[in-house]
Amino acid sequence: MAAEYDLLVIGAGSGGVRCARIAAQHGAKVAIVEARHWGGTCVNIGCVPKKLMVYAADYAATGPEAQSFGWEGAAWQHDWARLISAKNDEIARLNQIYTAMLEKAGVTLFKGTAAFLSRHEVEISPSALDPSAGKQRIRARKIVIAVGGAPSRPDINGAELGIVSDDAFYLAERPRKILIIGGGYIGVEFAGIFSRLGSDVTMVFRGERPLRGFDDDLRTHLTEAMTRHGITLRPGTSPKRIKRLPDGTLATEFDQGDEMTSDCVFFATGRHPAIDGLNLDAIGVTCREGRVVTDASFATSVPDIYAIGDVTDQINLTPVAIAQGHILADRIFGGHDRYWAFETTPKAVFYSQPLASVGLTEEEAAQDAAVDIYLTRFRPMRQSLLKGDDQVLIKLVVDSGDERVVGAHMMGDAAPEIIQAVAIAVTARLKKADFDHTIGIHPTSAEEIVTMRTVTRRTPQRGV
Repeated sequence: MAAEYDLLVIGAGSGGVRCARIAAQHGAKVAIVEARHWGGTCVNIGCVPKKLMVYAADYAATGPEAQSFGWEGAAWQHDWARLISAKNDEIARLNQIYTAMLEKAGVTLFKGTAAFLSRHEVEISPSALDPSAGKQRIRARKIVIAVGGAPSRPDINGAELGIVSDDAFYLAERPRKILIIGGGYIGVEFAGIFSRLGSDVTMVFRGERPLRGFDDDLRTHLTEAMTRHGITLRPGTSPKRIKRLPDGTLATEFDQGDEMTSDCVFFATGRHPAIDGLNLDAIGVTCREGRVVTDASFATSVPDIYAIGDVTDQINLTPVAIAQGHILADRIFGGHDRYWAFETTPKAVFYSQPLASVGLTEEEAAQDAAVDIYLTRFRPMRQSLLKGDDQVLIKLVVDSGDERVVGAHMMGDAAPEIIQAVAIAVTARLKKADFDHTIGIHPTSAEEIVTMRTVTRRTPQRGV
């Protein structure tokens, strides 16, 4: 007979783990099933290992920069294999933390892949986590789909010759010459990582500039920085086919007719919900364009089945999935609603000069009202002795009518740390005067956020 639970969570990523833990704390009998990674994409093949690799890349500049401040010493040489090994050890440690956390909360863990048999029953098949296990059936009053997403590959000849972000964390060697296809978060971040560690990096993307969806001034600033850092950018370009040459290198032909060779082709061409194999069609769960459709309460088209996180393809960020999981568990088993301000979800891109944003871009804000733009670019104090060319950009978008700060955007050292705090002000709907009344911390880049007094430009309302 099938084991029975109050809640079954399919997927032990950040959102699924939070949902399971909170439901168990409310007294529910909870089970969770995971096919591959405890902690999900973020912990294993996403945010966490990516940030560790960003840190590694940052150290590449330590020696040369230190000399500008009076230090002398031999140049360092990077050991890629040592980095990957240390990263693997840390991820293994985090995996154990996640499983221990679930078990401590009283959640039953199942290792395998799940497929729906009915709206209240799933079958778990063995996976790489526990290949010797037999098939098992589980029944639950409520089921949450939290399987996250997976990297997408373009539909071109030879696509199988390239790697995706999952693979990049386990490369045996750092490519000497790498072609990155795609100009989103993943492409920009790995372009910075590989470039600073010594690879020759070319990034091609279909748009005019990287990071579609971010503020245009921020995108322009990033484009200039990447070019200055030696990364070759090819906008308006898409791959047509890839082939392996006799010497082992890869030749990529572009839609513009030319070709380039590289040691590695890295597809950073987006992600898609990982719903294959769940058997959602058979039980009537509505999906649209590959994502699970939910209402505002995370309910799917089938009663008692819910979906959270990247599988819904809405705001694909770890903290959003965590918040959704917590809200859902509280609502179903705690009898109360918890609130998070998803409309002001901050976001960051961990390039070598990181970027961060919260609220509306200038273009978005101007759809509803005229906006005042406060914009500054300056060389940070650290660059003064380095004689470097990198600049910080800080931008505030202010509603011209009620003077609320509706957006904040920054590129420069510690931008994500700074914008996290500014996000509180934007969420609280504070006005530009509140920023002006705040004393800055000197000398910092962050003080510019509260010292910009002169409107750079006013953008009229563009919406109807």
